[in-house]
Amino acid sequence: METITAVHRNHSGEIINFVTSEGRVISYRKALMDVEQGLIQGIQTCQDTNGRLSLMPEFEQSFDHFPNLF
Repeated sequence: METITAVHRNHSGEIINFVTSEGRVISYRKALMDVEQGLIQGIQTCQDTNGRLSLMPEFEQSFDHFPNLF
């Protein structure tokens, strides 16, 4: 099972892509789908106050400790 190993942020600091342990670079939307399908471990989906799904590491408060992919 894959895990998230790095993130890619836009100029505003928002995560737009993830890098997986298999070397895939996937969009935020694809990561949401893969997490919901159980293909990526260590990440969970959360619903924000606007009802949108977002991703959060299971044991961390944010993705800040993940390396940045440029």
